[in-house]
Amino acid sequence: MFGLQYFTFAELWSPLTFFLFAAIVLLYFYLIGPWRERHYPQEPAVTTWQRIWFVSAVVLYYMAQGGALELLGHLAFTFHMTNMSISYLIAPPLALLGIPAFLWKHVFSHRFWRPLRFLMHPLLTLVFFNMIFSIYHVPMVFDYVMTHYFVHEVYYFVMLIAALMMWWQIISPVKEWSRLTDVKKMGYIFANGVLLTPACALIIFAGAPLYATYSDPGVWVQAMGYCVGGDPTRLLEQFEGGPAFFRIMPLLHDQQAGGVIMKLVQEVMYGAILAYVFKQWFKREHGESDDELPTPQPGTA
Repeated sequence: MFGLQYFTFAELWSPLTFFLFAAIVLLYFYLIGPWRERHYPQEPAVTTWQRIWFVSAVVLYYMAQGGALELLGHLAFTFHMTNMSISYLIAPPLALLGIPAFLWKHVFSHRFWRPLRFLMHPLLTLVFFNMIFSIYHVPMVFDYVMTHYFVHEVYYFVMLIAALMMWWQIISPVKEWSRLTDVKKMGYIFANGVLLTPACALIIFAGAPLYATYSDPGVWVQAMGYCVGGDPTRLLEQFEGGPAFFRIMPLLHDQQAGGVIMKLVQEVMYGAILAYVFKQWFKREHGESDDELPTPQPGTA
């Protein structure tokens, strides 16, 4: 399906990447289980929902960056943008929700991080994530990152860290470290949507294909070297036309569909969280004037 039948199991599922993410899940359960009981016995047990959120984040990120979806993203731009949406708009907030506050405090209360606290200023995290995400989709930058494997790994890792920093301001996994009130969070979410719009508009309304990775067989085969073993140039002999062999729709339509998917996922995620934050803010404001509702605790975000 979608041409995946032409690739091996290892090329589709990246076993080394799978074991890496499996190790992350095992480490998580060790930290929230035996390690917590030994070092933080006073902390409550991690809830089932937190476990589900974290495991879901890991599974989704693996699928987008190591599983079959990752390879599909090299065959069609639509799937690539689906992967970007999962990797930076869906998985990071789920991971933040799944990791308990005592783990964040254990790591980031160390004095090593004090000189770096300025990096977590909400305005800086807002601009940083949207800037590097938008720059990535400039055609020249996109094709360079996709065809230079070390740069690819570094850039994607930086985008993941930037996404976690940005979502931290909204999720506030450690309540007493929250820098934004509910009203400011709503403005922050709205600003994120505005700043991401130009990159989506560039892709959706372009009158011609932008990315050589999906239109030039020579560039495409370089990018495919990230997914397949051996000499990737064999793909040009095996599949006539290179990327055109796997095309499920005209190239321009594929590009536009990718941009639409990114914008829709962004709108749904930001819209849902905006509605939740608004609901929490409304309850707190109503509670201040209604004795029947509980008074909010200090530091609650």
